[in-house]
Amino acid sequence: MSTEHHLSALSTAQPPFRTVVTPDTAGWGFSGLRVLELQPGHSAEITTGDSETLVLPLEGGCTVALDSVVFEVEGRENVFSRVSDFVYLPRGARATITSESGGRFALPASRCDRALPARHGRAEDVPVELRGAGQSSRQVNNLCLPGTFAADRLLVCEVLTPAANWSSYPPHKHDEASATEAELEEIYYFEVADGPHGHGVGYHRVHGTPRRPIEVLAEVRSEDVVLVPHGWHGPSMAAPGYDLYYLNVMAGPGAERAWRISDHPNHAWVRDTWAAQPMDPRLPLCSARGRGDRG
Repeated sequence: MSTEHHLSALSTAQPPFRTVVTPDTAGWGFSGLRVLELQPGHSAEITTGDSETLVLPLEGGCTVALDSVVFEVEGRENVFSRVSDFVYLPRGARATITSESGGRFALPASRCDRALPARHGRAEDVPVELRGAGQSSRQVNNLCLPGTFAADRLLVCEVLTPAANWSSYPPHKHDEASATEAELEEIYYFEVADGPHGHGVGYHRVHGTPRRPIEVLAEVRSEDVVLVPHGWHGPSMAAPGYDLYYLNVMAGPGAERAWRISDHPNHAWVRDTWAAQPMDPRLPLCSARGRGDRG
């Protein structure tokens, strides 16, 4: 069982996977993530085991073959270039992923009970939400959430934060089952835009309660992971000059598949200031049609 909550890039690699987080290695019950790397023209066979799984391109496109069905996934150049399409695979599936051009493919997953049908999620059907205001403005691609895409337990979204902005703010938590919270484990997987002289950085904060302590203040780089088993998490901070991306993977034990949060009581007031602030004009950073598309 891992007690480490900030996992640096490639520290969990098991080729052909650049990142491997399972419920067992994370020390919790449901959420997992693998990132598959394929060289041009290569294939890999994956099994989903007891977990429903998405095949989500981070860079590149692919085909996903499952039994007699083949899904064509257009993908994208990188996580900042467009909203991507994806494939949903049920538990108990064996699939072959092939990429003619090569690429990296996130496989967010959750242990689950029901085996739902395999499906293709079209990029055009992904709701793009602009959240916050001012320097708390960010873009949320609601890939696989209640009301956007059917799953048994899995919740997946992407957040794009323009350079110098804060997201996952105010700090919030979802570690108790109540009318205001859903109990969810969460994985943050980061990508940071490059600058003219090299790789960018961002920052992420997690802190706990006296009853359930946790303490993370991490400088994050591309392919880093932060695990949030409980506690207040946020902000995620994009450094000036470097746009920040993170993939959120959430799942939990509740009978209801829901995303409910409680804001930190010391900082919840910040939401009330957004009504008087404009949305960052750089947003959306991209759409299903590409970078900088406002449609």
